[in-house]
Amino acid sequence: MSLFKNLKIPLMIILALTFLAGCSSTKAENSGTPDTNISASPVQAIATTTSVTPIPSAVPTASLVPAAEVPQDIPMDKVTAVRIASPLSGWVGGSGWIAKTANGGKEWKIQYAGEGTIHQIFALDDQHAWATIEEDTSLLVTSDGGLKWTKLSQVPNLGFLHFVSLTEGFVASEKTIDGGKTWTKLKIPASIVGDAYFHDKDHGWAVTQTKAGFQVQRTVDGGSTWKTVLSKKSETDLNAIIRSAGVNDAWVELIGDSGMTQTSYSVIHTIDGGSHWQTVIANSTAGGGPAPGFPSDYTDGPNNQGNSPGPLYVVDPKTAYMGGQCMACDKPNSVGWTHDGGKTWVNGKQTFEGFDAELLAIADEQNGWLITTDTINPSVLYTTTNGGVLWNKIYTFATPKKAE
Repeated sequence: MSLFKNLKIPLMIILALTFLAGCSSTKAENSGTPDTNISASPVQAIATTTSVTPIPSAVPTASLVPAAEVPQDIPMDKVTAVRIASPLSGWVGGSGWIAKTANGGKEWKIQYAGEGTIHQIFALDDQHAWATIEEDTSLLVTSDGGLKWTKLSQVPNLGFLHFVSLTEGFVASEKTIDGGKTWTKLKIPASIVGDAYFHDKDHGWAVTQTKAGFQVQRTVDGGSTWKTVLSKKSETDLNAIIRSAGVNDAWVELIGDSGMTQTSYSVIHTIDGGSHWQTVIANSTAGGGPAPGFPSDYTDGPNNQGNSPGPLYVVDPKTAYMGGQCMACDKPNSVGWTHDGGKTWVNGKQTFEGFDAELLAIADEQNGWLITTDTINPSVLYTTTNGGVLWNKIYTFATPKKAE
């Protein structure tokens, strides 16, 4: 239950927000050639099944209490969402609150207080950010660095939210061209596992699964047609997480079976539209079996620390970070990374406490945030300035309220 069920916050209706069209935030692609230890399958077209249907806004545009008037004695307890805008600036959210830092997490100012748990925050820059609320899928937006948050609409799902300009954004296979006021469903392939990921209005990726195994699909026309760019045998049911840092770039996490608090998973990467693939991680476990896409007796890695996957955060075509978790360990959380597109994977030497979700937010190759969470103990923010080699404890949040 929200900490603010009885908090009455007056609403002041203002003019609808108008977003100026911005340039795409797409990062430059890596022109190098990756290792090709996974071969691409022959390209073939498959049918699409989902029609395009506009989804109207469900929540009227309304201004919430300005940040200057939000009480600062609200307990910032368990952190549920984080987004970094620069090494010094970014947001965190929790049950009924959003806060911002301007000095790398040493100090925080609460900007929003209200009903609902913050599910995700996405920042295009230090001024423009969006946040989703888990319980009713409300979409909050700010265009002044958080001085004022506005309840704009509802997102059609709670998939990965990201914007490429002030107007164009995506949440799974839904697209907005008006900054989040309305959403349109894009076509996706049949038999999809996990969510599709659209890098922009034309380029997208999806993973499908059949009896023969899994397939990575690619579209270059906004979902109108999809082509298979990789096929691999797999005997287990899969889930998939996809991220992209360029029109030809894709990082695909394949999550397999679980058992004994262990989950097997693999991560593969392409920088040339799926013609060649690099194995980044292949974590086989005793409880979950072989890493997806690998033989039943495969145990050779490369391995990420821990025995189940943490968050995957892609910075650019060369740089990605990923958490690892070991729930049977005293300090369950760890972080690994690559700075060469996945050709080599480095496991950090530090481990961290916290038996709930691990959160990552990375600004660039060298600078990032790690937040550990727990249902009993406080969330803790760590930061790195040297590419993950050393993480320093910067801030301890409030102790979570005991469940009634």
